[in-house]
Amino acid sequence: MLREDLAVWQKLNVTAFLTSGIVAEKPAIIGEPYRDAAGNVYNPLSIQPVIVLSADEKTIAAIHRRALEREVRTSLYVEEMFSTGHDAANREVFGQFGPDSAKVVGIALHADKKLTDKITKGAKMHP
Repeated sequence: MLREDLAVWQKLNVTAFLTSGIVAEKPAIIGEPYRDAAGNVYNPLSIQPVIVLSADEKTIAAIHRRALEREVRTSLYVEEMFSTGHDAANREVFGQFGPDSAKVVGIALHADKKLTDKITKGAKMHP
């Protein structure tokens, strides 16, 4: 889920970061490498579709809270991470906020569809 008021470059950046967190946590969702007709080998991709939703700030906060309440591990990106330039700085700024103070701009999760639907209630397909 992405906060709907982000700039296009921010949406793309956050989506890439959040997806990498899901893949790191759930490596079984990655398939086999691709091979073209000439024998060139390409990186494997996810075996499952990736659905991108969007929501306003209030709904994103509710989704974050519901994921924590249901103990679903997520990838999370907070607004202040846009002002950093590397991983250590991202971790430092991320660690300054808790669930009640974080300005969440993106959250990703991988769970059972029924549970995911409950957690993401209020978000809509990204246009």
